[in-house]
Amino acid sequence: MSLTCEASDLLVFSHLRWNFVFQRPQHLMSRFATFRRVYFVEEPLFHSSAEAELELTQSKEGVTVVVPRLPERIGPKDHDLVLQKLLDNLMSEEFIESYSTWYYTPMALNFSRHLSPAVTIYDCMDELSKFHGAPRELLDLELELLKKADLVFTGGYSLYEAKKEMHENVHAFPSGIDVHHFNSARSKKNDPEDQKPIPHPRVGFIGVIDERMDTNLIGDLARLRPDWNFIMIGPVVKIDPALLPKLPNIHYLGKKDYSDLPKYLAGWDCALMPFARNDATRFISPTKTPEYLAAGCPVVSTSIRDVVEPYGNRQLVAIGDTAAEFVIHIEEALERRKYDSNWLDAVDEFLKDISWDETWKKMALLETNFNQLKTLRPERPTSERLNINFLRGM
Repeated sequence: MSLTCEASDLLVFSHLRWNFVFQRPQHLMSRFATFRRVYFVEEPLFHSSAEAELELTQSKEGVTVVVPRLPERIGPKDHDLVLQKLLDNLMSEEFIESYSTWYYTPMALNFSRHLSPAVTIYDCMDELSKFHGAPRELLDLELELLKKADLVFTGGYSLYEAKKEMHENVHAFPSGIDVHHFNSARSKKNDPEDQKPIPHPRVGFIGVIDERMDTNLIGDLARLRPDWNFIMIGPVVKIDPALLPKLPNIHYLGKKDYSDLPKYLAGWDCALMPFARNDATRFISPTKTPEYLAAGCPVVSTSIRDVVEPYGNRQLVAIGDTAAEFVIHIEEALERRKYDSNWLDAVDEFLKDISWDETWKKMALLETNFNQLKTLRPERPTSERLNINFLRGM
C-alpha cells in the first residue's frame, strides 16, 4: 500500500495511557509507527516540582510516548496554557512540521485547537460522556471537535449510528483482532503459575474492571455454582475494590501483559463478558469478543448491542442477562467442550475479515485520500467529493 502521508508525523491525543492495557490505540499506532513518527500525548501527571516538563519515552513498538508533568499547585486557568506551551515546544524541538492529528479525547482541544494539521481525525472509540466522572465540558468539546475533524472513526456500529448525522464523513471500525496471537491459545499447554492451582471448570474475564461490569452478576454466578471457578484478569479502576464480590471461587489475578493473555485463555473452559446494561455500556464494542473467540473459548455475554449483532445473531456468542441464563449457557459450553469443530470453523470464517491489520490499512487509506484531495481543493472535501464511502462500515 502506497501512502502519501508516510512522510508526515502523527500527533495522537489520548485519555488512555500507553502502558495501561493493550487495546485499540496501541494496535493502530504500533502499525502507524512502522512508517512515520507517532507521538502519543497522554493526559498530564502532577508532581511536586515547580517546573512543567514533558517526559518522552520510546515504546518497544516505536511510538514516542509523551507525558506532560505539571506542578501540583498549577491553577486551572494556567493548566491548558502550560500544556499548549509544552506542546509547541515539543513540535519545535522534534521538528514536527508536516503532521496529522488523531484525537481519542475531545478534552485535548483545550490545548491543541491552535494547531494546523494536514488532516484531523477523531477516533471515537467510546461514548466518553457516559462514563463515570466525565467532565461537564466534554460534550461541548466533542461538538467542536466534530466541526474541526476531517474524518470520524467509531469503535462500533452503535457509535456509528449515534454519530453519522453529526458529521459528513463518519466510518465504523469495530474492534479488530490479532488472530495469530490469540490463536496460539489453542495449542498452549502450560498454565501460568498463578492460574495453575485453580481447579476446573474455569470461567474467565479479561479486561478493565470498572463501572461497566455487572459485579452483582459475577457474585450471583459464583454463589449459584460454587463448583466453578471464576478468574478475573485486569486492573480495577474507578470503582472501590472493596465492593467487588469476594467468594472462595472468584480469583482476581490482576493486570497481565498482552503477550501473556493467550496463556491464560488456553486454560479456560468458557469466557465471560458480564457487562452491566447502563449508560457506560450503551455504545461499547468490546475488544475481548474476537480475542476470546480467536483463542477458541466459548463466550457468554450480556445483551450488549454490538455483541448481539454480529456475534450473538450468528450464534458465535451466547447471550443472557441473568445469572440463571448465564449458568445455562455456560453448562452448554462445558457440555459441548471447548474445541467444537463446527463452531470453530464458523468463528474462523468470521474473524478472517476483521484483523487490526485490515482496519489500520483502511484508516490509513482514508487519511491519505483525504490529504490528497484537501491539497488539491483548499475547501474542505466532503465524503461525496472524496468518493471513499465504500469503506464505511467495513
